[in-house]
Amino acid sequence: MKAYIIGIRFNQVGKIYHFDASRFRDISGGDFAVVETSRGQQLGEVVQILEDPSSPLEGKWKPILRKATPRDLVRRQYWQRKELEATNNCRAKASGIHLDDVKIVSSEFSFDGSRLTFLYSTEAGAKVDLSILRNKIKRAYPHCRIEMRQVGPRDVAKIFGGMGACGLDTRCCSIFLTDFSPISIKMAKEQGISLSPSEITGMCGRLRCCLMFEYDQYIKARKRLPKRGKVVVTPKGDGKVIDILPLKNAVLVDLGDTGKFEFEVDELEPYEELEALKKKSQRNCKKKGGENSGCRKEKNDR
Repeated sequence: MKAYIIGIRFNQVGKIYHFDASRFRDISGGDFAVVETSRGQQLGEVVQILEDPSSPLEGKWKPILRKATPRDLVRRQYWQRKELEATNNCRAKASGIHLDDVKIVSSEFSFDGSRLTFLYSTEAGAKVDLSILRNKIKRAYPHCRIEMRQVGPRDVAKIFGGMGACGLDTRCCSIFLTDFSPISIKMAKEQGISLSPSEITGMCGRLRCCLMFEYDQYIKARKRLPKRGKVVVTPKGDGKVIDILPLKNAVLVDLGDTGKFEFEVDELEPYEELEALKKKSQRNCKKKGGENSGCRKEKNDR
C-alpha cells in the first residue's frame, strides 16, 4: 500500500517536517498529531498531505505516534503558559550573574515537559559560556533537560514580530517566511534599489528578506532587455536606452528632439545588429556584381 506522508509544522511560521501517517489515514489538514523528534515528543499541526511522496534523503519516514486527543491539546496549552514564566526566570538569572551581552529570546517546553530549550542571542553572534546559567536553571527545573540554543538576529526579529521597516504591521518573517535565504547587496543593485542602509536594512539589522522576492524576475527580464546606453531601433526612430523597466518588460528610450518614450522589448530592434546585416548585404552585392534583385532594388532606392 502507498505510504501516507503528511507535513507537520510545530510553530505557526515554522519549517514543515514530514512523517509517515499510514497507520492513521483518517488524519487530514488542520488536525494535530504527536510525533517523536530529536528533541523529544512534540505536538504539531498537519499542514500538508503529500500526494506523490518521494523517498527521504536518508533512512525512512518517521511514523507519527498518534493523532492528538483533546487531552493532548490541553496539555500543550499548559506547557505553553509555562514558557513565558521560564523565559522571565532565565532572564532574571542571567541578569543576576551579569550576562549583559546575552539576550534570552524565548523558551520552549517539549510536549511531555521533559525538555526545556532556551533561545538566546548575543552581540555580533559571539559565543558565550553559559554553563553557570544552565546550572542555575537546572536547579529551578530539576525534572527537565535544559538546552541553550543560540539564534541569529533574523530569528530574533521573527520571534518578537512587530512592524516591518517598510511599514507593514507585521514583518514578513513573522507572517510566512519559514526559513531565511542568503541575501546580498547584488540583489539590491540588480533591482535598481538605493543602497542607503535605511532602504535595504530590516529591523533585524540585516539586509531585508524582501530583496529576494522579485530578484529572479529581474534577472530573467534583464536577459531579454537591452542595457542602458545601447542604441536601438524603435517604431518612432533610432534612440538610446536610458532606463530599464524589468517588471514591465520595457525600456525608456531617448529619441533626441522627439522626446523620451517607453517601449516594450518586442517593439525594439538592436541597432548594431541591423547595421551589421546591412553591411553584410552590401558586401554580398559587391561580390555578385549587383545582379540580384535585392541589389537592384537597393540601387533604385538610392
